[in-house]
Amino acid sequence: MNDKVAIVTGGSRGIGFAVASALMSRGANVAISGLDPGHLTDAAARLEQLACGGSVHAVQADVADYAQVERFIGSTVERFGGLDIVVNNAGIGGFATVADMAPGDWRRLIDTNLTGVFNCCHVAIPHLRRRRGGWILNISSLASTNAFAGAAGYCATKAGLNAFSEALMQELRQDDIRVSYIMPGSVNTGFGGLGAADWKLAPEDVAQVVVDLVSHPQRSLPSRVEIRPSKPPKK
Repeated sequence: MNDKVAIVTGGSRGIGFAVASALMSRGANVAISGLDPGHLTDAAARLEQLACGGSVHAVQADVADYAQVERFIGSTVERFGGLDIVVNNAGIGGFATVADMAPGDWRRLIDTNLTGVFNCCHVAIPHLRRRRGGWILNISSLASTNAFAGAAGYCATKAGLNAFSEALMQELRQDDIRVSYIMPGSVNTGFGGLGAADWKLAPEDVAQVVVDLVSHPQRSLPSRVEIRPSKPPKK
């Protein structure tokens, strides 16, 4: 991946940080986005220490805001000269029943988990086409196909992300832009206030899937990957 350029949204913590680290360790230049400037500064410093040739570019940006996405991707292309890999990882959880969920919380889920991915893809696609190919990898969830009570909004956004990804894959495959979505099960990140546990996936497990995908031969397109803990607790 030497000299490849990647963006990872929500890249300052959790899965996003692990993905950025894995890409940089293989020589890619990586731009990360996030909402918290302190987390971004800390993540950029840690990534620079871990890098084996690649450089990091950190930008505070809300993926739900199209103008901020344009600024994030534009500054990345200006710094590194192009764009090859887009990892849409930024997302939020919303765990409440439909009756109890505030309309504002519903809108934030849609704006971040769905509109945010559209914004990043819409801005990135012309840059990927200029490179005559590339990857878009969307981080979904097993909750997209295994809905559970108290998470209707979250499950709906991830199900929508799956459908979006499959349609986008068909739109871009003739441009040699490959689209895949990754559906992790429980990951040890504290996402949504859920507790940590040894049996859960590590963020690095999801990052491994990302680097495996972008290393696939051009002729192959693993368009959907499910990854789950191998030995969860018995119910």
